[in-house]
Amino acid sequence: MKIAILGDGGWGTTLAILLSDKGYKVNLWSAFSDYAKYLDENRENIKFLPGVRISREIFITSDTKKAMDGADVIVLAVPSQFLRSVIEKLAPSDFKDRLVISVIKGIEIQTLKRISEVIEEMLGDVNIAVLSGPSIALEVANGIPTTVVAASRPNTNFAKAAQELFTADRFRVYTSNDIIGVELGGALKNIIAIAAGINDGLGFGSNSKAALMVRGMVEITRLGAAMGANSQTFWGLSGMGDLITTCVSPYGRNRWFGEEVGAGKKPQDVLKETSMVVEGYATTKAAYELSKRYKTEMPITENMYGVLYQGKKPEEAVSGLMARQPKSEN
Repeated sequence: MKIAILGDGGWGTTLAILLSDKGYKVNLWSAFSDYAKYLDENRENIKFLPGVRISREIFITSDTKKAMDGADVIVLAVPSQFLRSVIEKLAPSDFKDRLVISVIKGIEIQTLKRISEVIEEMLGDVNIAVLSGPSIALEVANGIPTTVVAASRPNTNFAKAAQELFTADRFRVYTSNDIIGVELGGALKNIIAIAAGINDGLGFGSNSKAALMVRGMVEITRLGAAMGANSQTFWGLSGMGDLITTCVSPYGRNRWFGEEVGAGKKPQDVLKETSMVVEGYATTKAAYELSKRYKTEMPITENMYGVLYQGKKPEEAVSGLMARQPKSEN
């Protein structure tokens, strides 16, 4: 079996290594020809996965046609806001009868669509599955035991196919038929991770972070249910599991971004400091708009939108959240 991975970030590179180690033929696509050449020559993704060796067995290219040539499976691992432009480089026939697996955690900000919806809009009825869960790339690349979930629509076997493809000695994959919940959990948790980082940047402690995580999950579940997801999904690997990891890991870019904002930096200045994409930044705007569309109460998300897009000071957001009208937890 031959696999094309579109996206040379930390996660795309990690999955290329994992699949190559399982004996699959893997093509890894980079959007930039200069960096593709660097990766091919040096065999280390110094930007996104430093210190991890990339096997010579993995073919690296910036040519989409070469990356896709002969592939049985296509793994989409590009930032959510660039997915549409990447797919536009290819023809719908390039995806026909192939398994398409999204490992992207985001929402398209212009349309407010989930990633699988963007893919289906552009390509039609493709064989699609999504892979999500608590999976810091560097930990997976270093062989740290990790468990995730693969999801596809009900009455399809694409999640099972993804499970079989990715399962390895230190990488366990469960299946789900709630593709809406799995995608939303992976995307929306990044908003709460930024809030958790702001918590750290402000010098707060475990009490406030625990409250953010739990009440944040309540917000995620509310919106997810309104959008047709199974509420139970959000208390599993792609929801609470991913939320915990992203909020506490020192490697989480969304938590790091929030910490910098909490320490007093402007969001736009922090974004300019990193070559990594902070998915939670765009997702915050998308979730804010979705909360209005679905008339869903999301006070943490609303305050995060204020901090990231309207110039609200983090301390003001905290005060606003704490001063809300007392109410029942449930």
